Amino acid sequence: METRSEQLFEAAKKYIPGGVNSPVRAFGSVGRTPRFISSARGDRIIDVDGNEMIDYICSWGPGILGHTHPRVIQKVQEACEDGLTYGAPTEKEVHLAKLIAELVPGIEVSRLVSSGTEAVMSAVRVARGYTKRDKIIKFKGCYHGHSDGLLVKAGSAALTTSVPDSAGVPADYTKNTLVAQFNDSTSVEELFAANKGEIAAVIVEPVAANMGVVLPDEGFLEFLREITERCGALLIFDEVITGFRLSLGGAQEYYGITPDLTTLGKIVGGGMPIGAYGGRKEIMEMVSPVGPVYQAGTLSGNPIATTAGIETLMILKEDPGIYKRLEQKAKHIAKEVKETAGDVVCVNQIGSLLSIFFSDRGVTDYESAIASHTGKYAEYFSYLLDAGIYVAPSQFEAMFLSEAHTEEDISYTCQKMKEYFSRFRSTKGK
Repeated sequence: METRSEQLFEAAKKYIPGGVNSPVRAFGSVGRTPRFISSARGDRIIDVDGNEMIDYICSWGPGILGHTHPRVIQKVQEACEDGLTYGAPTEKEVHLAKLIAELVPGIEVSRLVSSGTEAVMSAVRVARGYTKRDKIIKFKGCYHGHSDGLLVKAGSAALTTSVPDSAGVPADYTKNTLVAQFNDSTSVEELFAANKGEIAAVIVEPVAANMGVVLPDEGFLEFLREITERCGALLIFDEVITGFRLSLGGAQEYYGITPDLTTLGKIVGGGMPIGAYGGRKEIMEMVSPVGPVYQAGTLSGNPIATTAGIETLMILKEDPGIYKRLEQKAKHIAKEVKETAGDVVCVNQIGSLLSIFFSDRGVTDYESAIASHTGKYAEYFSYLLDAGIYVAPSQFEAMFLSEAHTEEDISYTCQKMKEYFSRFRSTKGK
């Protein structure tokens, strides 16, 4: 019998490209029909067919407190009574910007936008305006949104050649985007040597989370800080995912490295659409109307989104112990999987971020990530989904833990994972 989710997916494909408004939601790489969600509460989501699932996607990161946290919901409902948008300044924008400056080491001044993509696009523009240089370095496997200049991969000829990674992006848009290898200092050195005085910035996810979770090698982020300072370039930390998740001050507080510019999203909006970029005051004064770098947005600083963001950050600020609790939960899952699966998988975990790669070697960069067995991951995904556990429908996405995940649900999750890996190991090679 056809499920309601299957009916909705077929209907959606008539009016929405691929039936979804963001590609990974289509469940294409795992061979399933996406679950259409009707509601969520705590660590659970419920689909339109009434299936209740333990949620380890958490809206791809924002749900650090779990779904429908009562304090956040109450504040948002109250804010809605005053209007949804004004297109004019509000006190809440000042409050959120002040809170961001207080919590994030590298941000003195910030500008609110409506998405992580917009934040990154704007930060890169500011870096170019400030340094009066055009070229930037990004890392293969790190995702910084879908703006034209950042949808690139390394060309086959050399690291200094970049080609668009999406149809519809002219090659001229990406000619100033250079691609290095994550955790490979030599590749960065070579790009700086080949483009002396031309590189405006290096942009990096301090912990990569868009090729699965990939941690920086010891000393790698310190190297990026040193070489950018030495060569007159800026260092941009894309903390759209790690911001307020690895620690209250993000990855930069966690690792003790202060970038010149930072981009934020996800948790900074408490589940509402929002983004932010910021840095030192002298750099951010390049932004209009103070400086010559133009950036604007009708819904920037939206009063509902800022309300959700303020309340979420205040809850995190009031209870910093949340980060230790989140890490303990993630470590518990990682430990159970490692003990059961052995060398069948590689488990990368930091804080409340976790990825299980179907690979018998360490995953430290894009090349080792894509060597993982995506077919086996699809089997694993289906096994968990059928058991009421909702993990990322892609090998190359992160698993997110929230404050709402209970000990009972973590134990149940570990039990089902151990069941799967026990069977997987017993049939391996047959």
